[in-house]
Amino acid sequence: MADLTVGNEGKLILKFALPMLLGNVFQQLYGVVNSIIVGNYVGKTALAAVGASMPIIFLLISLIIGVGMGSTIIVAQYYGAKDNKNVRKTIDTMYIYLFFASIIITVLGIVFSESILRLTQLPEDIIPQAKTYLNIYLLGMIFFFGFNGTSAALRGIGDSKTPLYFLIIANITNICFDLILIRGFNLGVEGAAIATIISQAGAFFTMIIYVNKNNEVVKLHIRKLQFDKAIFKKSMKIGIPTGAQQTFVSIGMVVLNRFVNPFGTDTIAAYSVVGRIDSFAALPAMNFAAALSSFVGQNLGAKKPHRVKKGFIATLIMTSIISIFVSIIVLFFGRHIMNAFTSDLNVIDIGYKYLVIVCSFYIIFTAMFSVGGVMRGAGDTLIPMLITLLALWFIRIPLAYFLSRNGDVTGIWWSIPIGWAVGLVLSYTYYRTGRWKRKVIVKYEHADEEIAIVESETT
Repeated sequence: MADLTVGNEGKLILKFALPMLLGNVFQQLYGVVNSIIVGNYVGKTALAAVGASMPIIFLLISLIIGVGMGSTIIVAQYYGAKDNKNVRKTIDTMYIYLFFASIIITVLGIVFSESILRLTQLPEDIIPQAKTYLNIYLLGMIFFFGFNGTSAALRGIGDSKTPLYFLIIANITNICFDLILIRGFNLGVEGAAIATIISQAGAFFTMIIYVNKNNEVVKLHIRKLQFDKAIFKKSMKIGIPTGAQQTFVSIGMVVLNRFVNPFGTDTIAAYSVVGRIDSFAALPAMNFAAALSSFVGQNLGAKKPHRVKKGFIATLIMTSIISIFVSIIVLFFGRHIMNAFTSDLNVIDIGYKYLVIVCSFYIIFTAMFSVGGVMRGAGDTLIPMLITLLALWFIRIPLAYFLSRNGDVTGIWWSIPIGWAVGLVLSYTYYRTGRWKRKVIVKYEHADEEIAIVESETT
């Protein structure tokens, strides 16, 4: 557990973010390893099927994960205020919520999977494999939510290392079972999905055993779980805007897939591969922003608002340097990276054009996430949601449609960085107004006086 309220702001955020970043790298490896093995041992149609399934999976889980993120913010603020009783209640409430949510998502996803795939105009030869992969993957939702819920609780109290260790074990398990089931038993996309379920279940159960022995705050007492309505309402108040944001973003990704799919199997496969590369490139921005949110939450909870601006500037500098480095790597080695997924030259050519356009603007994406991290840490999630939806639905998607009407798929690629740029301008403009500072969950004894301090010391 890390106290983020004392010490050098930049060093604390870096130390907290790195294990979380590495953990999410290993989390992303689930999908990357599946795609590499499927692409090399099953073929590009199967690779396209796996890639086409991922936006739908994200669509199904996004609202649930968003509300879980609301719980993380509350945990961080209560932990910063040294209120362990409410930390415990928040975590218990989150576990109960995630359990029932996972059951509902699994049932709805399996029932409507084929209908959703057809709505995206996925070619008929890809639908059977995509449906199979999606349905099997959904059976492991309870383990996915369980593991991510426990990880979120640990991050809220400042522990970003424990989830990393178990993700490493899970990925080794996933790689082994991928090779056994796909290459050894020729199970194709079914094997990839089954391997993911096995590794996620193993990670969840082993982490719970470890946490129950070593961490009283996050310890899971199944028979003593208590659901707190007041805390749940707070989690919903913070989490629903974030969850709704992710839901509408994921719907947007499905819509973009619908624009991409008519261009054929090669373009779908290329989009699948660059999506995996993009997910890795976005990790530094997303994880440093998450670390910044925990930092902001703890410091506002501890009545130390003067540290917020310093943490934000330090995060912005670190992530900008990383994003420039990542952009250079992708630009120079993009073709070689894609070759790990497929040897099809046309697929590689299509994908590399995407990378040249999009990766050149990663620094804009990074800055946008850093600004959002400050506001979410304070508990203000509504305005960031509206900004994201505006940039996506009023800029990126219309541009993707109009710029690709001439039969050129690169118009879809250009809509992505333009959407980021609009999102950054709007986010920073709102940040400068300072209104997000009034959303703190842990109330101060002298509210008016403390709000004045917050506004003067974080501007």
